Amino acid sequence: MFSRFSKRHSVIIMLVVTSFSFANNIHLKSNDSTNMVADSLRAGWKAFNRASLDISEVAFVNWNAGGSNSISGLFGMESGRSYKKGHLVWENRVAARIGLNKQQEQSLRKTDDLLELSSRFGFRKDTLTNWYYSANFSFKTQFANGYNYANSENEPISRFMAPAYLFLGVGTVYGEHIEEFSAYMSPMTLKSTFVLDQNLANAGSFGVTPAEYDDEGNLLVKGRNFRREFGILLTSGYESEIMENISVRNELSLYTDYLNDFGNFDVDWQVNFRFIVNDFVKASLGSHLKYDNDIKIINENMETEEDEISGAKVQWKQLLGLGVSIDF
Repeated sequence: MFSRFSKRHSVIIMLVVTSFSFANNIHLKSNDSTNMVADSLRAGWKAFNRASLDISEVAFVNWNAGGSNSISGLFGMESGRSYKKGHLVWENRVAARIGLNKQQEQSLRKTDDLLELSSRFGFRKDTLTNWYYSANFSFKTQFANGYNYANSENEPISRFMAPAYLFLGVGTVYGEHIEEFSAYMSPMTLKSTFVLDQNLANAGSFGVTPAEYDDEGNLLVKGRNFRREFGILLTSGYESEIMENISVRNELSLYTDYLNDFGNFDVDWQVNFRFIVNDFVKASLGSHLKYDNDIKIINENMETEEDEISGAKVQWKQLLGLGVSIDF
């Protein structure tokens, strides 16, 4: 019985396999045009994924010159998908970073924090021009609480979604080799600032309308959790390998509101160098400069022990790291 069962099933399996192979060959031949279309669509896509980790550590044992043990790390992830073919271009990018530092006799502190998403779609009327009609979207916030450690480690000055910035606009973008260089101009851009922490909103942080209090300090009207602006956005991006194993990325963004101090530009400028040692080890050097007239600097008056607003100032951050980086 077992032998008959095996023979019977062997015949059936052979027939199924033969039929499937025959049908598959017919299917492939009959769908050559469909496959060509699918391959053509896939040919326009480019993708990259990158994960990096920079670590620095200092330790002292009986060091007569003194010093403080410390360890710091910066973890980053970046992913992009872009499509360019014929009249269309579509670029998508997501980036995340978190940096932490621990020094002897100090609590764990944050050194970097970013969550950013962006997408840009462009259409040109023919393949001869390098100008695209474009729609742009970008969103930026952070993961964890931020503190002014010089004043307080208990009162956060920023949180997740406090602030968060959302840009939506339409305009035009120029890019002969748009993967390397692009210049975008949007005369119609909506900028939304979100401050979803009520304490920060009540304080009027990041340009939102602050809360109203009576003479005795009782809350009358809560601070607003968002602010909307409508203005002009100018951006440019450049990325290239300037020499073997050394690449640079330069990103500049300028924004001004039509109704609120028109001509007073918010500036966001980043320059990042990447030095490749081998397939896994890399070094990075970066500069990030910002100016936003809506973000006021608060300093504590040592005499009155009260906070004083000194106005907007240029913000600058510099990064230098050595670590591992994996593209996948």
